[in-house]
Amino acid sequence: MIRKYIIWIGVFVSMIAMDSCKNALDMAPDGKLSMEEIFQDNDKVGAFLNSCYNNIPIKGTRYFFWSRGPVNWSDESWDTDAEAESWIMSGRMYNGDASASNHPVINISSDSGNGDYWARYWNAIRNCSVFISQIDNATVRNPQDKARWKAEAHLLRAYYYSELLKWYGPILPILREPTGFSDNFEDIEKSSYYDLAKFIIEDCDVAINTNELPWRITTSGEAGRVNKAMAEAIKSKMILFAASPLNNGGQNYWQEAYEINKKSLGNLKSNGYELYNKVNFPQTYLLDDAHLGPDKNVHTALYNEYFTQTMAYSSNPVDKETIFQSRDGQGNIWNIDGIGAQDGYKSGTCPTQELVDAYETIDGMPILDLKQPYLDEQHLVPNYNSANKVYNPNNPYASRDPRFYASIYYNGSKRKCMWNFAESPESVENFPAPIGNRTRIIATYVGEPQTGIHATTRRATRTGYFERKFLHPNSGNDNPIGGANWKLFRLGEVILNFAESAAEAGQSAEAVAAVNEIRARAGMPNLPDGLSKEELVLRVRQERRVELAMEENRYFDLRRWSEPTGDLAETDRWITGMAITRNSDGAFSYERRLVRANERKCHTNKFLWLPMPLNEANRLRAITGADWQNPGW
Repeated sequence: MIRKYIIWIGVFVSMIAMDSCKNALDMAPDGKLSMEEIFQDNDKVGAFLNSCYNNIPIKGTRYFFWSRGPVNWSDESWDTDAEAESWIMSGRMYNGDASASNHPVINISSDSGNGDYWARYWNAIRNCSVFISQIDNATVRNPQDKARWKAEAHLLRAYYYSELLKWYGPILPILREPTGFSDNFEDIEKSSYYDLAKFIIEDCDVAINTNELPWRITTSGEAGRVNKAMAEAIKSKMILFAASPLNNGGQNYWQEAYEINKKSLGNLKSNGYELYNKVNFPQTYLLDDAHLGPDKNVHTALYNEYFTQTMAYSSNPVDKETIFQSRDGQGNIWNIDGIGAQDGYKSGTCPTQELVDAYETIDGMPILDLKQPYLDEQHLVPNYNSANKVYNPNNPYASRDPRFYASIYYNGSKRKCMWNFAESPESVENFPAPIGNRTRIIATYVGEPQTGIHATTRRATRTGYFERKFLHPNSGNDNPIGGANWKLFRLGEVILNFAESAAEAGQSAEAVAAVNEIRARAGMPNLPDGLSKEELVLRVRQERRVELAMEENRYFDLRRWSEPTGDLAETDRWITGMAITRNSDGAFSYERRLVRANERKCHTNKFLWLPMPLNEANRLRAITGADWQNPGW
């Protein structure tokens, strides 16, 4: 059983400043036992391994003050706290209030398991390296435990390195051995993104090639332990990222990315992983939306159900898609991140018009031109796809991809829950309707007093939309179903990693087949035949945007698709919503609007990466004579 222990260790460069503590690294966390004593005792060896697990983040809503962090810092959503609490993360990001010495992301609160990533992950990496260096000669009663524990330490080190690489880029050294005070830090060097990715893959392969490490955790007593499937998912992601324009250093790694992804995906499928496709799901998930027929309701319900369920550990689980989930739930989503008006607190994450525009019509046609979706820089003039004959700007939510209805509350959608207010005459659809558990039409038009759009009210929507994807359909004050444990890795993402690498490597047929597998689960038609390579890459990227919406992927995708000298002005500078007006005849008119009049300032080149903390960068410059800091910081 994995237990939680607290262990002290410094960040790798922080150790240099601690001249009076030269023996500290040879001591146990409490300073009373030596490392030698720890690794001579079976139980203490297990406890030390637990320290390697302690810094796995929770993610989801568990950023500072129940924020979705990178979801809100991309073009997917707007955080209502940006105005209500402009001094915290999203407000500071939108205002460009960030420096290497005081960056809102670097200074994430540690209360929710997402503390300072730089320090947390280097602490964990060193613990993993210490464990790897000691385990072969350690006293462990069961040889199978020894082999499995070593594999876990390699995989955990790979995970922490992958997180640092995602956030900070190639300003990291490759450290296979634990560092000590007698080491010559003058010799450490930054590694390329590709070399760091290959080092991460090397650690993953150690885990995969260890017979004692399982492909799936099947008992709740081992909940939270890593598995071989997680190693394949990390390999899939990191080689994809290494091949991407921001990171490839001018080299073409797409064929290698294709080959590694093909093998990883094949191994996952041959070991029982498949897309969530439960047949007999609860009928409460059937969504009563006027724009959906019965044959499409099932796909909406299936997709919504997957993200509101915590994976149960079983040898034959219902959920065979989730590869690794966080150790904790997501809190009371119904009043911190979604329909805030339901409970009167805050709406949190408000999906943007840009995200809504990404959902195709039910015939499989994009609404906008994928190469140039907008004709102006502020996204107020959409460049409609002339081939789409279904979409109607005057009835914009009709006949859309079922994943749209599963992910977003829009003007006219419904929710049955405990509403903490009685309807007023302004909401004539349901008047009179008292406080209580009832079905309500979600009205997001300007002037609607409960769920309507508003620029500053915390429970209101900023964009004309509320998040639905992670909200259980029956949750509320009278039925407190919390958010499901966050899915850090799932098969759907790996399939799309493979699709992108195959498309970029010229393996069009395999890329199309992979995308169609995702679309079939969603109830969407196959991609059209005869797409060029450029068209196929755009369709794969769009499929990622829709399938992985609000799962923290878009933030990193937009960056890795950028050139090293580029920026995010085209996607992240201006964010829009939909201003909906209710006319005297009860019909609605729709007009795109800026969420706020001034631009978001977190779109410039330097925001492609987080900065290395200033004190760390200064120490490394003093020791190595090289500048380790990311550009612009």
